[in-house]
Amino acid sequence: MNLLLISNSTNAGEPYLKYPIGEIGRFLEGVDEVVFVPYAAVTFSYAEYEKKVQARFDEIGVKVRSVHRSKNPARMIREAKAICVGGGNTFALTKKMQEQGLMSAILRKIKAGTPYVGWSAGSNVCCPTICTTNDMPIVEPLSFKAIGAVKFQINPHYLDANPEGHAGETREQRIEEYIEANPRRYVAGLREGCMLHYAEGKLSLIGSRPMRIFKKGVPTFEVQPGDDLSFLL
Repeated sequence: MNLLLISNSTNAGEPYLKYPIGEIGRFLEGVDEVVFVPYAAVTFSYAEYEKKVQARFDEIGVKVRSVHRSKNPARMIREAKAICVGGGNTFALTKKMQEQGLMSAILRKIKAGTPYVGWSAGSNVCCPTICTTNDMPIVEPLSFKAIGAVKFQINPHYLDANPEGHAGETREQRIEEYIEANPRRYVAGLREGCMLHYAEGKLSLIGSRPMRIFKKGVPTFEVQPGDDLSFLL
């Protein structure tokens, strides 16, 4: 498998996809076209999403072709040189992908070595389930099951801070609820500006910030870029 799973598309104060585009370019070296899944878009059109991503991918010489333009999106996936899944609402993304049979089609392509890039919701759907998304369930998918390319869960945009005056649960408390109900599963709290790269059987953390690891019965701990992450595999 060859995966690039990105926490967030945009750092505060920066243009869209600016911080990860260099890493995406290196990851997609030799690829001139990606098939794009835009279904996490809710408040803007799929065509607008495709155009927005294309504007950034122009910098790395990669053509973006969105599945929403095809009468047979699953066929586009089967024929893709590389696959890119954008962020937005994870439930909207999951529902549409399930309805079109894209989860299983993408998993087959991933297992065959086709490069996969996802950010935010696009990283969530690479996990076994979407249960560690931060999004509201604005629509109801067929199930919470996702692609399952990796064995662990990702919580993108992971935050340590609890806003002043907020009396609700912290992000850490929410994840602790998940691992209580799912004791066999690791959760990776992937902070903004960071990404996970899987290639040649090895998983590595890219970015300037550590990643927080949760599992029932194991004290929560941090891993740094360069650390051995084989326990997640």
